Amino acid sequence: MLFDWEAGVEPVENDATVFEILGETTARMHAHARAWRRPHWFQRHTWDFETSLGSKPHWGSWRTGVGVTPEKERLFARTVEVIRRRLERFGKGPSRFGLIHCDMRLANLLVDDSTIKVIDFDDCGFGWLLYDCATAVSFFEHKPEVPELLNAWVRGYRRRLALTAEDELEIPTFVMLRRLVLVAWIGSHAETDLAKSMGVQYTNDTMPLCDDYLTTVGNGTTA
Repeated sequence: MLFDWEAGVEPVENDATVFEILGETTARMHAHARAWRRPHWFQRHTWDFETSLGSKPHWGSWRTGVGVTPEKERLFARTVEVIRRRLERFGKGPSRFGLIHCDMRLANLLVDDSTIKVIDFDDCGFGWLLYDCATAVSFFEHKPEVPELLNAWVRGYRRRLALTAEDELEIPTFVMLRRLVLVAWIGSHAETDLAKSMGVQYTNDTMPLCDDYLTTVGNGTTA
């Protein structure tokens, strides 16, 4: 059976306690994926730079996002180039790249008493482990509470798996990667209710995120 009903409720609060649980749950899944001996027939998408923001994007080009003007395109292009360079340097070693959920949001958790269940593996594939961190703040990456929530996620993750300081410093790159991937997704899924609810405002709100990323990361103030 590929689908079944699961008991439980979705967490509704974006608070530090819940994000610690989310981070710990993600680490447990990463540990399982590392230890799992995949059958020879197992195949999933690869989510790397080329298939996210590069020449072969699974969800379309960020250049065709809703409301992408020439001004926004120039800013996004500069951001994409910094992301590309940093991911190239970051590499795809086994401690950083593997089988991940790819949409590890609170919306895809079910809490059933003391049991945490993960659902919606549609996007599951091979990618950077920290991409699962970035997906935790999908669609609200620009909100002021995000840094606190990401710190909580890291605390929870470290309960189960090591996360080096070098890796932690690259989280903003993955958040920016995910944000621009979602700009592309909204453009290529404009008929969906979620895309309609995000619309051009999501693209507009991406601009200050790009500016901040280029200032703090693109200019080398993080490792």
